[in-house]
Amino acid sequence: MLKKLKTHIENNFFFIKERKLLIAISGGIDSVVLTHLCHKLELNIALAHCNFNLRGDESDADEDFVVDLAEDLNIEVFTQRFDTEAYAKDKKLSIQMAARELRYNWFGELSEQLDFDYILTAHHADDNLETFLINLTRGTGLEGLTGIPEVNDKFVRPLLPFSSEDIGAFAKEQNIKWRDDSSNKSVKYLRNKLRHEVVPILKEINPSLLQSFQTTLENLNDTADIVEESTNAVLKRAIETMNEHYITFKISEFKKVNNPKAYMFEVFKSFGFTEWNDMVDLLDAETGKQVLSNTHRLIKNRDQLLLSPFKTKDVPNEISISENEIKKETPFGILFFDEADAITKSKKNIIYIDKDKLKYPLQLRKKQEGDIFYPLGMKGKKKLSKYFKDEKLSLLDKENVWLLCSDNDVIWVINRRADERFKVTKTTKTILKIELK
Repeated sequence: MLKKLKTHIENNFFFIKERKLLIAISGGIDSVVLTHLCHKLELNIALAHCNFNLRGDESDADEDFVVDLAEDLNIEVFTQRFDTEAYAKDKKLSIQMAARELRYNWFGELSEQLDFDYILTAHHADDNLETFLINLTRGTGLEGLTGIPEVNDKFVRPLLPFSSEDIGAFAKEQNIKWRDDSSNKSVKYLRNKLRHEVVPILKEINPSLLQSFQTTLENLNDTADIVEESTNAVLKRAIETMNEHYITFKISEFKKVNNPKAYMFEVFKSFGFTEWNDMVDLLDAETGKQVLSNTHRLIKNRDQLLLSPFKTKDVPNEISISENEIKKETPFGILFFDEADAITKSKKNIIYIDKDKLKYPLQLRKKQEGDIFYPLGMKGKKKLSKYFKDEKLSLLDKENVWLLCSDNDVIWVINRRADERFKVTKTTKTILKIELK
């Protein structure tokens, strides 16, 4: 196995040979064998062990074992203890998901702080098969059937071509000791149930199951490459605009393809959507119809789809501006207030007004029901709702419009239109320039 791993690394992971590596080690047979193999190959390694405090003395014994192993091999070791149950309760996660999140967050912190180039994990061929089966039973797209990636950002999995039998044989041959996790025997976890009850039957049916599975993975990954290339071509034509608030997609590009649902799944799956029939229905829905995920929403707007994240930051409903303020930071930029001698050519982000017509403090706020204003250059008033409609603003555009007001009278629909009532005239004594940057 050592010789095979050396060849595998030289052919596929040559980039790790002279790099600083961190091995994620539990004390179980897989990660312990990976440690011994890397040590024999004289790679520059250190160990990282998580004690999740889930099995009492057994968890502490695992930690002691890893520390002793590091001392025996003269390797640096890092250990971290977690209150996993408290974290799971606080984050509303399962114990397994909480442990995974804690583990990977800590590995990332170690890597960042101590300049480790890559983090090695001991996932092997049987893990790959189990992950495939888990995704299959839960329902998944093609991506969930292409296996565990050998390289994913800083995480490298050099043992994926090897089976659990290969690892066990090497451990026996080298007289390697390891720790058995008693929780691995419990079939209350889906992975263990598949490992102990399903996979043995599959291997009995096909003794060459792992080799056949590897061929299947290669075929699926080839297909995934074709799907990605085709999706990217559609995406390139479909994306119309992108700004800080949303991405605009042309509906016509999704309607051109033979299977809009399949393409919409590939384009929008990473944003948490699950109701794919509803997503397809948006293509022919009325303007304003929307589909929600936990993090995003997709909105029909005439001949477009608008993808927008839910706002995570708390934005105030109203911001007050006093007379002596010359600069004001806002959720949409910085407003500058400066007296001017004359009016230069107006721009969307600059207005000139008669300062003596203002009543302080000024207010920055969103549109309210019944708001009106007097559009600069026009006679008479107009409801803001009618103005938004005439300007063909989308639902998201409307939500992101801010108003600058004096005593609740609109001075400026910011970045769009000033109000006639506050304009500079021949009788104006003090010109106030307001600029958004």
